[in-house]
Amino acid sequence: MRKAAAIPALLVLAGCGGSGSSASSPYSAATVPQAKRLMIRYLDAKHLDWRWVACLRSGRSFGGAAIVRCNVNFGDPHIEAYCIVLRAGKLYTDHQDPEIPCQRDNRAPPATIVSS
Repeated sequence: MRKAAAIPALLVLAGCGGSGSSASSPYSAATVPQAKRLMIRYLDAKHLDWRWVACLRSGRSFGGAAIVRCNVNFGDPHIEAYCIVLRAGKLYTDHQDPEIPCQRDNRAPPATIVSS
């Protein structure tokens, strides 16, 4: 009997503590490592042939969320920029929504060149 009475209480508690997200923006910021991980998953799911992915904060925002810019090297050399925010917790890029600002950004830290 106690277990049966506890179930409705647990269901009520599970619904509490929300952040009121229905009134807030559907966009959120990804961390740089998270953006890179999601970008790699996206590229692999599309069976694209890529060499490397480098991500950094762009200093811009979209829908109140900080943008992470990921440069993807497709070879030959062909480097494509993807500007990323999260929409409902999932990867959302300027390729899906051209309103996400993704202009060239010269404010990045200097590159480290490694030769082998």
